[in-house]
Amino acid sequence: MVDSLKILITGGAGYIGSHACVVAAEAGYEPVVLDSLINSNPIAIQRVGDIIGEKPVLEVGDVNDRAFLDQVFKRHQFAAVIHMAGLKAVGESTEQALRYYSNNVGGAMALCEAMAAHGVGNLIFSSSATVYGDAAEMPVSEAAPRSATNPYGMSKLMVEHILEDQVKADQHTQQHFWNIACLRYFNPVGAHPSGKIGEDPRNIPNNLAPYIAQVAVGKREQVSVFGDTYTTIDGTGVRDYIHVMDLVDGHIAALNYLLKRESGFSAWNLGTGKGYSVLQMIAAFEAACGKPIPHQIMDKRSGDIAECWADASKALSDLGWRATRDLEEMVADAWRWQENNPDGFGQ
Repeated sequence: MVDSLKILITGGAGYIGSHACVVAAEAGYEPVVLDSLINSNPIAIQRVGDIIGEKPVLEVGDVNDRAFLDQVFKRHQFAAVIHMAGLKAVGESTEQALRYYSNNVGGAMALCEAMAAHGVGNLIFSSSATVYGDAAEMPVSEAAPRSATNPYGMSKLMVEHILEDQVKADQHTQQHFWNIACLRYFNPVGAHPSGKIGEDPRNIPNNLAPYIAQVAVGKREQVSVFGDTYTTIDGTGVRDYIHVMDLVDGHIAALNYLLKRESGFSAWNLGTGKGYSVLQMIAAFEAACGKPIPHQIMDKRSGDIAECWADASKALSDLGWRATRDLEEMVADAWRWQENNPDGFGQ
């Protein structure tokens, strides 16, 4: 990796970030990780090193700490930044709104200030399908109206607006410095096929797939299914689940695109364009692990929507990217990770 382009991956010790490190290295880039480790584990970086043959440099610190950021940018010459560091629990954000805005919005601003000070204008921002709020039409395209129903979603939307405005200001002054992509994730699941890295929630999982996996491995008693009277295939909520390896492949496609473009702002959905219900996900896990997954139907949760899936055609036309891994592969890889690592990374 001596002659490859360095890229900074904030949040690179996390679930998606660790997989991004693997794919970036395999694509010929040299990933450098910046992570506070408050919601991740340094063992993930060791495991990344096991997969790619060389452990990435890990810079431990807070993306909100401008002095720390300056030191990182002085130590390395980056071609681009992939910004994945952020708090991401919807429920927690409704209870700790100020913390979410401070970390997610403040962190993005501090990062951009450091990038500008050190001459790095290529940025990929990890956004979310939550910026579409309660979308009126399915599938959701990038042209859909944006809104937010919780502080987490609003923090992502605010950062998108900040980045858009910065590119507009850049173009107005004819500096052509900023070159930015916002990638709107749908529902990442799965793990690296080696089983060495995967999703390792610190507490009770906020997302369906890791919760099902923990029930399957015996860590939790049963899956709560919130509502079975939606107007969907089986009455349960439908979401667009995308394999994490497809998701990070999308980042490399976006990175390659940015490095060929002088400047500008783009947004792309990263999803499969297909939805699966909660009961379909449970059935898929049952097939993968070979045993029943206990589950109970509960009342609907306030704010939940019936279905949401992506129109990912823009990413295909612009980036030549599409998700290729099916539900069976997503669940098989998720189960391999969970079965091999019942306690995650051990902490």
